[in-house]
Amino acid sequence: MKDNRWMSLLGLANRARKIISGEELSIKEIQRGKAKLILLSADASPNTTKKVTDKCNFYQVPFKTVQDRFLLGQAIGKDARVVVAILDNGFAKKLLTLLD
Repeated sequence: MKDNRWMSLLGLANRARKIISGEELSIKEIQRGKAKLILLSADASPNTTKKVTDKCNFYQVPFKTVQDRFLLGQAIGKDARVVVAILDNGFAKKLLTLLD
């Protein structure tokens, strides 16, 4: 049940245009200070994982790991996604509570 709740909320954030998906775009949003939360798939490559987590740690952006890229993509109605950046404080806070 908890699985569906965070996916539904992420889909809602997508429809509200409060997310960015993709590694490079997400890293740009982290550097700009607009990313409030990063969702990273557990099956991301080690290089991608290191790059994204290092940026998150440096810019003090929280990040959470989800099961796999297909689940993350399905939640936003797209193909497989490895990295998703949430740009809204409200969505980020609620997603953090649902993913804990």
